[in-house]
Amino acid sequence: MQPKSLPLLEFDPSPQAQIEPGAIIDQIDAPQHCVVCFFQEVIDRLVQDQTAHILSNRQWEGMSHPLYELELQSQRLAIFHPGVGAPLAAGMLEEVIALGCRKFIACGGCGVIEPGIAVGQFLVPYSAVRDEGTSYHYIEPSREVAASPQALAAIQDALRKNAVDFRLVKTWTTDAPYRETQEKVRLRRAEGCQTVEMEAAAFFAVAQFRGVPFGQILYAGDDVSGDEWTSRDWHSRLDIRTGLFWLAAQACLAL
Repeated sequence: MQPKSLPLLEFDPSPQAQIEPGAIIDQIDAPQHCVVCFFQEVIDRLVQDQTAHILSNRQWEGMSHPLYELELQSQRLAIFHPGVGAPLAAGMLEEVIALGCRKFIACGGCGVIEPGIAVGQFLVPYSAVRDEGTSYHYIEPSREVAASPQALAAIQDALRKNAVDFRLVKTWTTDAPYRETQEKVRLRRAEGCQTVEMEAAAFFAVAQFRGVPFGQILYAGDDVSGDEWTSRDWHSRLDIRTGLFWLAAQACLAL
């Protein structure tokens, strides 16, 4: 491999890494279907209600990252919180794949960069602009990476069956939420992005590399489309977050 102008462009297609998840993590009897849930309060409630129990517990520098299991529609379903940001979220996805999960739908929130998208609007990314670093270690450099067509179809089918209004969107994945400048927002909006978040591009790239279907449902949270940022109290939408989790679960079990 020859050096490139930027280290992130030095993609190595080798399937083997120095630390290979499947070589250091023992596979367990894990459900094939898994919801990647960013809503810890939803997970906590499932545990408190004794609906979900811990199946495995991964440790990252003293922090626990449990993999939970529950039964839904007579099927087993795994759940985990991936952490925030592409590197950690991708690493957790790698470990859960190594544990044995194979079909993934994520549910989370995002910022909006297009004016007029109401808080709570359900949004389904079909593609992510790769303005982060993690995805470049999994697939060839490109401007965008797409969600799994199979997962995308399952999500849309679940939302339509439940008469849920949603929008297909292109999302902007960034590593630096405190550097979402007005000029960057303008550029991303000009290329068709409606939302901004921190993990989608990495998720989609890891899934492609590992050969597993992965899709994501988001709800519109804070607004960075105007002259000033507006939080819109997006973290306090427990009813929306709970409903989104169950829709993600339904879509996941359909994969």
